[in-house]
Parts: sequence; structure tokens; C-alpha cells
Amino acid sequence: MTSRRESGKNDTDGDGTAGRRTGGRESKAERLARMHAEYDILREVYPEAYCALHFHNPFELLVATVLSAQTTDKRVNSVTPELFERYPDPAAMGGANPLDIEDIIHSVGFYHAKAEHLVGLSRMLVDDFQGTVPKTMEELTQLPGVGRKTANVVLGNAFRIPGFPVDTHVTRVTGRLRWRTDWRSTHPDPVKIEHEICDCFPPEDWTDLSHRLIFHGRQTCHARKPDCLNCPLSATCPSAGILD
Repeated sequence: MTSRRESGKNDTDGDGTAGRRTGGRESKAERLARMHAEYDILREVYPEAYCALHFHNPFELLVATVLSAQTTDKRVNSVTPELFERYPDPAAMGGANPLDIEDIIHSVGFYHAKAEHLVGLSRMLVDDFQGTVPKTMEELTQLPGVGRKTANVVLGNAFRIPGFPVDTHVTRVTGRLRWRTDWRSTHPDPVKIEHEICDCFPPEDWTDLSHRLIFHGRQTCHARKPDCLNCPLSATCPSAGILD
């Protein structure tokens, strides 16, 4: 952290971002200071940072997160009680017929692929990890249907191991706040976003930072018609008032 602050004191952003509130160019050090000030506000506005998916153990969170792709947490929470009652552990789910799982999860979308992933990852947990969910990014991303976002959700929320999940809300909010250098990109790379944002905050903040950005995206910084008028970050947000 110290080296980043010091190295950015006299550097302006490579993308030529204008300091909207000051009328000048925003240096890396200024942007970093603004990011931390804005996160302090998010801490106050969303004091309870948590995962909206319902789970009781790492396996349930892993399954729920795989199901959450391209659907809402609310929708996932509506199907997981029955799913976990019938298949409470990797051994049970790994021995399931994917068609039976499809019958339970069909409302979440992409249910065919997700059912195959759930059976496959459960079998792999039994065969390769003694029926337990691994605690490293490398091992988690070996599982069928598990990418970095899902792995970060599990690491941060099931094991309290620092992880920064990047979903559509995180991508949108960090872009509008210009917390990342590729904010102009129409197809930003989630891995690049993860690394760039994590470089600006201590590891102990990563998981809750993601939660708060997600909350803010859901409640205020909507994909369409963001509520800039009532946004607590509008005083410093470079995009405030200029979006439809």
C-alpha cells in the first residue's frame, strides 16, 4: 500500500481521466485517496456487509454460488432448501441423477449445465478432496463450473480467506466511479478488475468491499437510471448526473 501511494504522487492516470470535480487531471495518488474516502462512506451506508446467498457450510455456499450465475440470489435461495434437503453433502449430490437436480433448479436458468456442474464438482470433491471443499483458488477453480468469482465468494465467506468477487454490480460501480483504468471498456476483464482493485485495498477489506459495492449497485447505482440524486457518493463520483 505504501509503495503504491508513494509511487503515484506525481503520476496522472494513463487514460487521461479528468478530475471532474476539480477541473484538472486526477493523479493516481488522488484517485487512491478518493477510493478510500468513498469506501469509508460505503462502510457507513452499508454497515452490515454479508453474502445474500443462504448457506450453512462451505459446500452449500459453493453449490449456491454456482447456481447464482446469470440469476438472482433471491431465486437461488428459493430452490436451495429442497436441493440441500435431498442432497446434503458431496457424496449425495455426486451420486444424483442430473435430471433429478434439474427438476429442482429449473427456475434458476441454465439449469441443465448447472446440474451437470453440481454432480461433477461433487464427485470431484469426494474423489480428490476427501469430500471437503478446498481452501485455495487453485484447487477450487479445478472444480467443474467454478471460476475465480465463485472461488472468491467461497474463500471470503465460507473460510474468511481474502477474496474479491467481481460480478456485474462490482464491474458497473467500479467503472462509474473510475476506480479502475479500463472504465471506458465495454468488455472489461473481471480478472484485471480484481487485481487492480485489490492492489488498492488491504486484503482484510476485499470481501466486505465486494459486498458493499454489490449492495450499492443493487440499491442505488442501477444498470439503468442510477439514482444519482440520492447517491451518497455523488459529491465525488465522476459519473454522477451524466448517466441516463
